[in-house]
Order: sequence, then structure tokens, then C-alpha cells
Amino acid sequence: MMFRPHAYQQHCIEQIIRIPKLGLFLDMGLGKTVTTLTAVHELKYNRFAVGKVLVIAPKKVAEGTWTKEKDKWDHTRCLRVSQVLGSQARRIRALNTPADIYITNRENVVWLVDHYRNSWPFDMVVVDESSSFKSHTAKRFKALASVSGRIERMVELTGTPSPNGLEDLWAQVYLLDGGERLGKRYGQFRERYFDPGKRGNGVIYSWDPKTGSEQGILDKISDICISMKAEDYLQLPDIIYDQVPVVLDTKAERSYKKMEREAVLDIPDGEDISALDAASLSGKLLQLANGALYDDDHVAHEVHGCKIEAFMELVESLQGKPALVFYNFKHDKDRIKKALAKSGLRVRGLKGPQDEDDWNAHGVDILLAHPASAAYGLNLQQGGNHVIWFGLNWNYELYSQANRRLHRQGQEEKVIVHHLVCQGTRDEDVMAALERKEGAQEWVMQSLKARIRAVKERG
Repeated sequence: MMFRPHAYQQHCIEQIIRIPKLGLFLDMGLGKTVTTLTAVHELKYNRFAVGKVLVIAPKKVAEGTWTKEKDKWDHTRCLRVSQVLGSQARRIRALNTPADIYITNRENVVWLVDHYRNSWPFDMVVVDESSSFKSHTAKRFKALASVSGRIERMVELTGTPSPNGLEDLWAQVYLLDGGERLGKRYGQFRERYFDPGKRGNGVIYSWDPKTGSEQGILDKISDICISMKAEDYLQLPDIIYDQVPVVLDTKAERSYKKMEREAVLDIPDGEDISALDAASLSGKLLQLANGALYDDDHVAHEVHGCKIEAFMELVESLQGKPALVFYNFKHDKDRIKKALAKSGLRVRGLKGPQDEDDWNAHGVDILLAHPASAAYGLNLQQGGNHVIWFGLNWNYELYSQANRRLHRQGQEEKVIVHHLVCQGTRDEDVMAALERKEGAQEWVMQSLKARIRAVKERG
């Protein structure tokens, strides 16, 4: 296929070539992959400016997206790709295979840096979904930062550079400029642009941006970062959000309230609740809202089938239209597959590139995926336009990016996102957090405290 870049894509290609280390913060659907591949081809074969290119990506993206995108276009098919994935022996064999682009997943970064030590061979590095390097304390960030001086060119790709706030930008920008713009140390950056926020017992739990910080930070990095939103450049079909209320039957409601009350009463008195307690309690309540619960040995026990029944009714109402279904817990997937076993529908779990291809070729009716493994890079827009969230997720970044597997360039129909929301349960709190779009983690704590107070007041 002949690639005819949009004006914004041509601009980005030119900037990758012009600026040695660049943050390309393009929204979902704007063609980050083909834009970058085009620039790589130009730099390597027309300008002889790079030798070996390393692409670091989420695992699913590393397995299929880059290779398939490369093969899709006439001008990039000549690029040789070697996937540095799998066992150590396979990774070493892939590194020793002659290629233009070496692709690995982000979990291998520490191993890769340690493997080469002082002989780092990649003069260009592309970090796909650079927001996964937002933590300045993470081993993967420290490893990549340790070899950044030997990397002549770097491109960071993401649609959400600061999913949890401006603090997320420091580590990503540091990889580009070594701290020149936002400070050599994270502490310096935080002191300059943030004030202490919530605190307790001498511990600061959050930091709030100072007045003018956002504009100040953006001004500092504007020369090495390009940010574009899809709505400014693409005419995509509408995306419609649909909440499907699920009512617990009497027995299920009794079980939920009993579990909620007993779990809450296990929390020490007082307003303070630890993140560990909050995560544990929220996880249990979300499991139970979905219909099953893990015991201490991680064995799942089904408590009710209310949400499964609502799911089956929703699938039936689609009248054979395919649906991308996101689940939260493994027992959700197992029970969904069991419920669909006699439906005659072609059900598949998303495991690799072949599943992606079959879905896009309309060979799959129900594609089951976990948002953590399917939120980035996958192109599923040709296979359908319905998303079903069976189990909800607090993480707005994962949520929004998962929805954009269908709502992206090439989608021709309205995308409808259905949420199965169990009434009177933690599901409602999750939906409220997702609708707020930001501050979700704070909302997790506040909504949980509200439920604790309500339960204790009921006695």
C-alpha cells in the first residue's frame, strides 16, 4: 500500500529527522507507528544517519503491531525486523540476527542494558508508550537513563504523556535531554513546580501544581515535544457511552452487603485507610459485583450470576454484531466463556497477533481481553464497533486507551461503549471516577471512606 502522509504526519516525520531526541505525544489514531517507521527508513537508507534501531514497546505491541505496520506499506517493507522476545536464548539469538529494527518489550529493558553493559549498540531508540517510563524510581527508567548518553537519537511515543498529572513528565523528558529543561533531579523539579498537598502523620501524600506550573513546564519542553489531539486532525465517528444497570437479586444483594460489612469492619476505626487496605477491599467488592470471589488459595467461587445474565442479554441484543469485551479478573473470563459455550458465537481470548488479524477479518464474534494487555497499540477498528466492559477498571489511562482500540482512524461506524454497572456496589464508584477523568486515585479513597461511613452508620 502506498503511504500518503497527512500534513501533520509529514510535519512529525520532518521533526523526527531534524530533532535528535523528540517526544511525539500524538493522540490515539494519528498514526504514530507509520510516521516513525517512515522517519527511520529515511534516516537509515537515504541519509545514512542511523545504524541499529531499538523499539521498546508493550508486549502485545512488540509481538505484532510494529511488524504488521511495517509490512503494510510499500516504502517500509524493506526494513528488516528482529523481535527480541521470549526466553533468554531466543532474545540473544534475535540480537545476533542482522536487522534494521530490533523490537523488545519494556520488561526486557533492564536485562538488555545489563546484557550489553558498555557495548550498547543501538544509536536510535524508539520508546512506544513512553508513559510506562514515567516513574523516576522504576528500574526500567534507571536502566535506560544509564545508557542515554550513548543513544544519539530517541523518539518517545504516547498519547497520554501525563496520565496521573504533570509529575509524570519529568522522567520522560529526562530521557530526552538528561535533565536540561526540567532539572537534573526529580526533587528539584517537584520543588520548583509543585506545593505539598494532602498530608498526614508527617507524610506528604500528594503534590499540587503551583499557579502557572503547567504553562511553565510546557514552555520548557515545547522545543523537543510535539503534542497533537485526534479531534483536531481526524474526523472520527462518534463514540457513545452506555451504562447498562445490573440489579442484584435478593440473595446476591444480601451476600454483597454481608461481605461489604464484614470487610469494612476489618478496617481499623478512623478516617485513615491505607492504600493496601483500600486496594484489597475494593478488589473484593468489585469481584463480588461481577459475581465471583477468590478465596485465600486463589480459588474462584461463584456467588451470583446477575452480571453474567445481563451480559448475555446485551450480547443477544447486538444481534450477531461482534463485541470487544474487557474483563477485570480471570474468573470473569472463565465464566463468560462458559456462558457463551453453547451460544454458537465464535469466542476468542486475545493472546497474539493472529487473534488480532482474525478479529479484523470478521472471524471472531466475541473477543475477550484484559485492558492491561490490550490498551496500547493494537488496531482492532476493522473488526467491530461495540465495546463491553464486563468488569470495570479504576485506571482511566487504561480505560480510555482500551476504548480507542476501536475508536481510531479507519473506524467507519459509531463506537458504542457499554458498561455493566452493578447497582448499589463499588461499580458505581468506578464509573464516577472514570467520568471525572482525573484524580481517580483520590476518588478511590474518598468513595471508599464514604462507603465505610455508610456501612458503619447502618450498623
